[in-house]
Order: sequence, then structure tokens, then C-alpha cells
Amino acid sequence: MTTAAPPLAITGVTGVVGREVARQLAEAGLELRLLARNPAQAPELPGAVVLPCDYGDPTVSGPSLAGVETLFMVSGRENEHRVAEHKAFIDAARAAGVRHVVYTSFMGAAPDAIFTLARDHHATEEYIEAAGLTYTFLRDCLYLDYFEYFAGEDGVIRGPAGDGRVAAVAQADVAHSAAAILKNPGRHANATYTLTGPEALTLTEAAAVITQARGRTVTFHHETIAEAYESRKRWPAPQWQYDAWVSTYTAIAGGELAEVTDDVERLTGRRATSLAELLKGSPPAAG
Repeated sequence: MTTAAPPLAITGVTGVVGREVARQLAEAGLELRLLARNPAQAPELPGAVVLPCDYGDPTVSGPSLAGVETLFMVSGRENEHRVAEHKAFIDAARAAGVRHVVYTSFMGAAPDAIFTLARDHHATEEYIEAAGLTYTFLRDCLYLDYFEYFAGEDGVIRGPAGDGRVAAVAQADVAHSAAAILKNPGRHANATYTLTGPEALTLTEAAAVITQARGRTVTFHHETIAEAYESRKRWPAPQWQYDAWVSTYTAIAGGELAEVTDDVERLTGRRATSLAELLKGSPPAAG
């Protein structure tokens, strides 16, 4: 790695949010260091240097982080070792001299959150703070982009969500918010933002919006928790994954994802995207 590598590093650049953040910053004329587990899949952007990165392997990440001042850290792949991998990466960042970490967390991150993976995000937030790093936490709600894929082939969304509401956010709005922060990270030192859409919908209401946008009938069926675990056994998975899938819905039922904030608009100057608006501007789901 050359000493000319830019001091602003972006991870997750082969995924939707990280790639879009990198694109926006490059378009704004910022020089970037793009960190990827598979550098060959990273986007080609003007003023960008691509370097290898593996959250769980400091021997890979450490040299790529040398000289970085601000790091956009997209949360790692969902797996039972994610917190340990996050901690290893944060240790590597601190050792390399990183000063400020902008981390994509989750709404309501807490040690006792109903959604099990939100507990992982809380542990990561705590570790970043304990490392003495300046932080900015983006606590995203569920992604609106995935809602139509919740429905099975029969057009039914199933889960123990009841009449709970969820203020889901578009991935594009998360990317715009992160890019706005990274253009002037000092203004957002030690700040936490909760990124949501402009409305909190029940899954029955979301199904109706999808039906209207796609011209096919989508409905919501409330399952008991036991039914939810049983219905998901068709997909072989470890227990932690089943717990995460089911607790996505129980977190909605418990009201943990219902708060609507104006953080997207405050950061970007534009109102957050609704489910109807997102579906209007995107192609129908395959099948």
C-alpha cells in the first residue's frame, strides 16, 4: 500500500449501501479508500484506491487501514461470530490510527432488544466507544427494499408481528445520510441517528401498498411464535438464524421499530422515501 492512499475509507463497497455511499462521495470529488473482502468486485470510481479487508483478520485489514482518519464501517455479514469479527476489525482500526468510525447499527440497539441481531449492534457500539474512538452511529430500521420479498410464492407475508408497526427505511436514504455525514464527519462526532422512513406501517398496511403497486394480491398472516419457528424449518439454518428471523417480527409486535424520526431529512435535506414511493421507482420482484 502506498502512503498516498486517501484517509477516508469505505467498507461494504460490494453491497448496496456501501457501494452507493462510495459512488456519491466519488461524485462529490472526494478521494476514497475502498475496502473489500473481494477487491475484484469493488466498483471502479475516480480517485478511489481499492484494498483488501477482512473484519476477522487483522493481518489483512491492518495494513489497509494504515493512515485512515475516518472509517465508514458497514456491519459485517450476519453470522454467529459477527461481534467477534467486528471487535477484531475495530482493534485493527485503532491500532492503525483511525480516529472516527461511522458505523451502520440498528434501531433500538440494546443488550435486551427483542430483535436478537440488534444486541450484536449494541455490543459493537459499546466496543467502539470503549476503544476511545470518535463515533457516529446510524441506527437503521428494517430496509423497505426487502418488504415485497417477505411474501412467499402465495403472496402471503407470515410472522408473529400482529398489529405492530415498523418505520422501515429505504437503503438509498441510508446511503444519502451516510454520505452527508462523511462529507463533514467532524460535525457529527459522537452522535447517534435513527434512520427511518416517513411512516410506520403494520404489515397488513404494507401488504396493501405492495398489492396496489405490483398489481398482485399480497396479504399478511399473523403467526404464533411457535408457528413461525415451525414454518421456517423448510430452510435449513442454525438456531441463531431462526431466532433472528422470528424476532424480526416479534420486535415489530413489541413496538421496538415503530418510532418515526426526521433524521434522514435533517441529514440530507430531503424527506425519507415511503414504501409506495420506493415501489413506484423500482422494478417488480422476480417471479
